[in-house]
Amino acid sequence: MAMTLLILAQVIARFFGVVIPSSEDFAGWILSATIFFGLAYTFNAGGHIRVTILLGCLSAKLRKIIEVFNLIIGLLITAYLAWYASYTAYESYSYHDVTDTYLAVPLWIIQLPMALGSVFLCLAVLDNFITLLKGDIPSYIAAEEQISVED
Repeated sequence: MAMTLLILAQVIARFFGVVIPSSEDFAGWILSATIFFGLAYTFNAGGHIRVTILLGCLSAKLRKIIEVFNLIIGLLITAYLAWYASYTAYESYSYHDVTDTYLAVPLWIIQLPMALGSVFLCLAVLDNFITLLKGDIPSYIAAEEQISVED
C-alpha cells in the first residue's frame, strides 16, 4: 500500500512540476522488503515451484528420501543466505554506510528486511524439515495436496 501511494504521489507531483526526492528508491526498497517478508509464508503455503508431477510418481519411501534431501539442500542454502544477508546488514551498521541516493539513508535499514525475511525462510525450511523427520506431513506438502484436492 505504501509503495502504491508513494508512486501515485510521485505521478501527481510530476503533473504539477514537483519532484519527490528518492521516491523511486523508497518504492524499490519497499518492494524488496515485501518480497523477502513473503518468502516464508509462500514456502509454507506451497507456493514455491516444485516438480510435483515427478514426486507424485515415486513410491512413498523414495519420495520421503528425496524430500529429506531437498530440505537439507534448501536448509543449507537458506541458512547461508540468512547468515550472509544478516552479516551484510551488520557490516553496514558497523561501518555507518549510507545509500548513495539523493537522501542519505543508513544502509542497514534497507538491508534489514532482506536479512529478516531470509531468517524467516530459513526457520520455515527448518520447521518443515523437523516435521518431516518426525513422520508428519510438512505444511508445504499439505498445502499442495489441499490445492490439488480443490482442483
